[in-house]
Amino acid sequence: MPRQTGSRLCDAILAQAPDAIIFADCDGLIRLWNRGAGLLFGFPAVDVIGGSLDIIIPERFRQAHWEGFRRAVASGHTRHGNSVRTTRAAHKSGRKLYVDLSFGLVKDDSGSVIGSVAVGRDCSVRHSEEKALRERLVALEGSS
Repeated sequence: MPRQTGSRLCDAILAQAPDAIIFADCDGLIRLWNRGAGLLFGFPAVDVIGGSLDIIIPERFRQAHWEGFRRAVASGHTRHGNSVRTTRAAHKSGRKLYVDLSFGLVKDDSGSVIGSVAVGRDCSVRHSEEKALRERLVALEGSS
């Protein structure tokens, strides 16, 4: 079986990963957007590369996002470490998404932050089911 090396292997992994993988530089401009990100958010890479992350961040969350983004880039670490966070996101169609995302900072060989990477997947169905369950529990407790 032929082996792929270096960047060809990385390209193949990025292209075929089912999860969204996004890299943004220190200015918050999208520099890498894999096929999984396109499927999740509805935007092909050609439409987002070089553009702002605002395209997938609902407007009401942007200020908090950018404050956290700038703080992480400046400090060299993310607030929530390696934990996966459920957050709101926007789909190209305008549909609201809940997305499980993990974030990390990407550093160069000297240790300087050159951007941020996020890996995510849609958890909208799970979130809706959990919300319905919580509402049912509240209703049951109220009827006791």
